[in-house]
Amino acid sequence: MKDIKDISNEEICKILRELSIFYEIKDIEFKSRAIDKALHNIEALDKNLKDIYLEKGIDGLKEIPGVGEGIAERIEEILKTGTLLEYEKYKKEIPIDIENLIKIEGVGPKTIAALWQRLKIKNVDELEKAAKEHKICKLERFGEKSEQKILKGIEFYKSSGQRFLLGFIEPTVLEIKEYLQGFKEIKKIEIAGSFRRRKETIGDVDILVVSNEPEKVVEKFLKMKNIAYIYAKGDTKCSIKLENGLDVDLRIVEEKSFGAALMYFTGSKEHNIELRQIAIKKGYKLNEYGLFKDEKFIAGKTEEEVYAKLGLEWIPPELREAKGEIVAAQKGELPKLIDYDDLKGDLQVQTNWTDGSNSIEEMVKAAIEMNLEYIAITDHTKSLAMTGGLDEKEILKQIEEIKKLNEKYKGKIKILTGAEVNILPDGSLDIKDEILEKLDFVGASVHSHFNLDRNKQTKRIIKAIENPNVDCIFHLTTRVINRRKEIDIDLDTIFKLAAKTKTLLEINAYPDRLDIKDVYILEAKKNGVKFVIDSDAHSKMHFKFLKYGISQARRGWCEKGDIANAWPLEKFLKFKK
Repeated sequence: MKDIKDISNEEICKILRELSIFYEIKDIEFKSRAIDKALHNIEALDKNLKDIYLEKGIDGLKEIPGVGEGIAERIEEILKTGTLLEYEKYKKEIPIDIENLIKIEGVGPKTIAALWQRLKIKNVDELEKAAKEHKICKLERFGEKSEQKILKGIEFYKSSGQRFLLGFIEPTVLEIKEYLQGFKEIKKIEIAGSFRRRKETIGDVDILVVSNEPEKVVEKFLKMKNIAYIYAKGDTKCSIKLENGLDVDLRIVEEKSFGAALMYFTGSKEHNIELRQIAIKKGYKLNEYGLFKDEKFIAGKTEEEVYAKLGLEWIPPELREAKGEIVAAQKGELPKLIDYDDLKGDLQVQTNWTDGSNSIEEMVKAAIEMNLEYIAITDHTKSLAMTGGLDEKEILKQIEEIKKLNEKYKGKIKILTGAEVNILPDGSLDIKDEILEKLDFVGASVHSHFNLDRNKQTKRIIKAIENPNVDCIFHLTTRVINRRKEIDIDLDTIFKLAAKTKTLLEINAYPDRLDIKDVYILEAKKNGVKFVIDSDAHSKMHFKFLKYGISQARRGWCEKGDIANAWPLEKFLKFKK
């Protein structure tokens, strides 16, 4: 198939996501919902859609959960032409900047449609101008509160910096690494920077390589696909911008300096400053080329030897944020961080009983493939109407279904009955306690009324924690990275109460949540809180997101003993409320 375009999954998803919003604007909601469901699974693919199509054609695309005939045909058209005629037609008819408008909290497809139809608003600048001139509050179904919410959303959008989410940009970064690993001139390669420290968002990517033929490496690198712009090209360094907006720096270093360069370009800046101060006190000079005594080279080939010469244990990249890790390394007291294969369970899993893509059994099979020993099925509950949340009768039916599946998969996995119950504004739950008592695991979540004041919001969470049937608070701060800020709560009070009541706090691994954030994990841990790391899977392909939750836990200094679903099932069940 020579006519196939070299187009990334990311670009295909962007076209489909915008098409979905055009459908919403046009009131073709069933098509919009179908695309949204498919996108959940496409975003989690490890393989390029292009490669799937080249290997198996349109039938291969239809094997992706949620991708039916219609969506498969649209993907095929994008792969063959680079776009969709239908999408281009809508773009001409409705010339709005969907990509950025949709990032504003409080601005969904219907809002975009209404603002276009009534005020001809096309972009964020025009939206801000209209809100500041109080044109939006005069529209039917909007009002002053909506207008203020939009202005706050724009302020947050501008301050968040629009960095790339680790979980969604990682496939692109690893693809670049794989491309470079194919160069015979390259002896060694590592990705450095915030990517290596596993920060939740990535501003740019630093790649370090060792090669005796740097000019050839640079020349080949610049032939890579999807380069939009070349900032600089030198003998041992080049800087580019990809078509998706990601900046990538490639540096070729000498083998004897590789460890020192890796330390330097991994960062963080604050961590590096502390290391240089230690070096100076010991009479050394530390930079990206190595550790020196006057002009004499002392160490630099590996990070371990540089840290050792400075009197430190090697520090895992996730900890390098100048938050006490250097003192801990001097004393030999660094935490033994939870490892990437330590999890035994996943305790937030949605199915097609509500807004998930797959049946309970399909999720069970996928969990077995991921070597999980137990999972909890935690579909949404009735007050979250948009997800088709379950009422008490439906929960009882699901319990019976899970009993049968436990018999079928006995010895392979344990399926816990559960629910993600909604915490109402007054802190009460939307499912009766007598039903919650029958469940193995109950997570409680805030899904609305994000703007309550600090006192009310804190009391709301406290009431849920104090409920003896609530085992865990899911995504405590409710943030959506780059899109929705955290709710205002007294974290110190909540952490102390969670520890006292043995209420687990979730580290949600879904790439745009990673809630709670790393600094909060560290504070909660100091208060004696135990955590669970959950994928928040809405598809059988989402279990792979667990690794991002593990990264977040490691950045919060968590050891295996801090993470309850890294424990055997029996120990976990004994610990929880």
